[in-house]
Amino acid sequence: MGLFSFFTKEIAIDLGTANTIIFWNDKVVVDEPSIVALDAVSGKVMAVGKRAQMMQGRTHDNIKTIRPLRDGVIADFKSAEMMLREFIKRIYPKRSMGSASLKMVICIPSGITEVEERAVKDSAEQAGAKEVKLIHEPMAAAIGIGLDILEPIGNMVVDIGGGTSEIAVISLGNIVKSQSIRIAGDEFNKDIEEYMKNEHKINVGERTAERIKIEVGAAIPTLDNPPPPIAVHGRDMMTGIPKEVIVKYDEIASCLDKSISKIEQEVLHALERTPPELSADIYRTGIYLAGGGALLRGLDKRLQTRTQLQVHIAEDPLRAVARGTQIALKNYDKFPFLIK
Repeated sequence: MGLFSFFTKEIAIDLGTANTIIFWNDKVVVDEPSIVALDAVSGKVMAVGKRAQMMQGRTHDNIKTIRPLRDGVIADFKSAEMMLREFIKRIYPKRSMGSASLKMVICIPSGITEVEERAVKDSAEQAGAKEVKLIHEPMAAAIGIGLDILEPIGNMVVDIGGGTSEIAVISLGNIVKSQSIRIAGDEFNKDIEEYMKNEHKINVGERTAERIKIEVGAAIPTLDNPPPPIAVHGRDMMTGIPKEVIVKYDEIASCLDKSISKIEQEVLHALERTPPELSADIYRTGIYLAGGGALLRGLDKRLQTRTQLQVHIAEDPLRAVARGTQIALKNYDKFPFLIK
């Protein structure tokens, strides 16, 4: 186990705005939505993850659902602590927790403040960690994609998560240029909710907007293999009666255009600020997409058209960051400068 003692248990965590993924012993042991359901009176945890998500938008006054992270950072410290604690319990039963020192490595957005970093560490420590280290998301994504980040070669990684989009140029084991913007999956959902109100005159919830994005979401209005239209149910804004409408992928591409354009602009801006030699490398290596946003249909083609560069989608982009965090944890001696 290298640096750590035999009695140290090590876990790598992608504490995301939308989902939390935990690696332990080279296996994904938790892959759940980052949401917790609480008893409104006692504050007791009723559910976390998938079960809590099922309650979202369907609770009565005695239960409230909370997403502890917003825009890539902890918005509710206490809820984040409780959510982490419950996830960790699934890995280590209570009776085994005291026999081992728990070490966590958690990935964070590259643009967060020292105060926000401290909030992540404090939440993890309150959840039971004896030692907490942090790694920036684009660096973790690059490692998880399989790039050799230690070489003197420039690589550009665009990680589109739930709360933030991370754009970074990496060379010689460090981030040369980076930009973190709070336009990502959650913003796409808001765009869809607003579109459904304006164009179809129905109110839909966050979960329904997420489903629309997954099933018919697209970044361009013309796809080679388009998904079939889907039926969406919501509340009619005029009558208040439940209503069904049919939604097609091209209209979702239209409603997401403004947010995607902002991500494109940041990618172009990052390329403009990249040193010439690294720009030459990126021309050869292209741009690598990771995160859930990489699965948006046609996004790679759209970015390729705009930048005139090759665009590669990571294998299993949803878990690229968590996988990279796990690799950095296992090879701590090789990557000591990656983890704060």
